[in-house]
Amino acid sequence: MRGGCNAGVAAWLETDSGDVFLKGVHAAHPTAETLQAEARINTYLPRASPRLRWQLEVGRWVLLGYQAIRGRHADYRRGSTDLRLVRDALHEVQCLRAPLDVEMGRAEERWAEHAPEGTAGLFAGDTLLHTDLTPENVLISDRAHLVDWSSPTRGAAWIDPALLVVGLVDAGHTVDDADALAGGFASWATACPRAKAAFAMANARHWESAATEERTAWRHRMARNAAAIAHHFSFR
Repeated sequence: MRGGCNAGVAAWLETDSGDVFLKGVHAAHPTAETLQAEARINTYLPRASPRLRWQLEVGRWVLLGYQAIRGRHADYRRGSTDLRLVRDALHEVQCLRAPLDVEMGRAEERWAEHAPEGTAGLFAGDTLLHTDLTPENVLISDRAHLVDWSSPTRGAAWIDPALLVVGLVDAGHTVDDADALAGGFASWATACPRAKAAFAMANARHWESAATEERTAWRHRMARNAAAIAHHFSFR
């Protein structure tokens, strides 16, 4: 299985008890804590995400063994039949409350730096959010599987659909079309327009900052996409 891994090592293991997707990182690496957070959240996830079979620390390496999924990355382009599967998988997650016994970031804090003054509180909520719904983090088999829960966040349910809009625009959808697709989620359809506009602006500022810090083509493209979305919601 390729993709869905922000780790130092990733491998497909064939074992006597079935295939396992292994991901791991050295315990001293900055991403070790995110990998451990991913393990802690797994027990709360629905069928839309692979099960964690085991967790080990061997030779100062943090290793996670997941249910192996034979699939391909999702296709977010217009007309793709994957979009229905992605929608169904995200609907499962939209119903989840963020567990109180697992430490994770809060949306109103995570985007506070870039939010318009006085608006970060609009992002608060008690829903468990994935927050990284790129096509590489969605595997397609007979259904869609949401992988790489390295940034679980507690916040308003409509934030994951808002971030999906960014991925759809990056795949070639117009902002209007992406907004309409996100409208299939009740959380997005009923969200406060001011909250949507504030989040779109916060996300645009985030990507502008990221593109300035590291001048890669991908970051600049995402910054342009996020800016177009912010314009759409600010000047409707």
